[in-house]
Amino acid sequence: MKHLILVGACYVDTVLSVPHFPEEDLKLRATSIRVRRGGNCPNTMEVLQQLLRAEHLPHSQTEPLTMHLVSPLPERQSQATAQIIASFLPAPDTAAAAAAAASAAGITFDHCLFRQGHQAPASSYIFRSEANGSRTIVNHNDLPDMTTDEFLNVVEAFRDKGGRTWWHFEGRVPETTLSCILALRRALGDDAVTVSVEVERPGRAGLRELAAEADVVFYSKSWAEACGYTSADDCLRKESLSLPRTSLAMVTWGAEGAWCISPKDRQLVKSPVERPVKQVVDSVGAGDTFVAGMLYGLICQADTWDVTHKLGFAVALATLKVQREGFGGLGDDIRRADGGPSVRR
Repeated sequence: MKHLILVGACYVDTVLSVPHFPEEDLKLRATSIRVRRGGNCPNTMEVLQQLLRAEHLPHSQTEPLTMHLVSPLPERQSQATAQIIASFLPAPDTAAAAAAAASAAGITFDHCLFRQGHQAPASSYIFRSEANGSRTIVNHNDLPDMTTDEFLNVVEAFRDKGGRTWWHFEGRVPETTLSCILALRRALGDDAVTVSVEVERPGRAGLRELAAEADVVFYSKSWAEACGYTSADDCLRKESLSLPRTSLAMVTWGAEGAWCISPKDRQLVKSPVERPVKQVVDSVGAGDTFVAGMLYGLICQADTWDVTHKLGFAVALATLKVQREGFGGLGDDIRRADGGPSVRR
């Protein structure tokens, strides 16, 4: 059994589509509203869940992959937690039934941090402008963040699992995340873990220190531009000089596609967007979709696809995502785009 542990926040997103961004102290009618589960790691899990279904894509691995979410959530019996767990499947009658069904589908929530006395989830309110496609996000979260000690309790649960485990970190609260990564390596050993991190939020101090401790690094265009980079290759060539243990670093660059580099051999690979985007419908979660595509390639097709194939697959997947609301049907459509047969859902 292979294990992918994803560490990050889980949000409930309220997406308001508006004709244009509202001016202060004025009233504006939204054209639509959607409420959905969000957060970087949960979004990535949702896409991976589709890719891991055998009917969608061929697998090179003989071992199944189980995904584990590590995230602060409201108390276990709360309605919000039941809705979050059920969001990964057609909703069963109870939270327990939803969790059991999700586990059967390759996702477990046993290592989430259920906060007693809290009923409300972390929430995001997203204003999406139909005029220019911009997204303005207002967050609220009063759930206590994960501590290093709590994370170490999770790590202990994997000590006797055997084999190599993959740990993916969103990159929230960099000081705590760095402490967790160092503690993880001490507890299980470098030979037993692979660590990937997201360097996404502009202005968030400590992200470079996280990247330096990771095996795989995902940079965002917004972070790179905030650091003064005007091109993807310039970002990777310079940032990779400070990545002593990293085997692969990559950055997405919007409509231009994505780049990756192996810091050890300085090999730079580019994957452009091959199929033009007809219309950007919903870019929320596009980066999370790219991460899902790369993790799928790196974990499930490690010995089958070369890095160019993996990067191209992730770019194609993210390109499909921005042309739809949410993530539904991505697994089916990426196979169809790749020339495979249609898949029953």
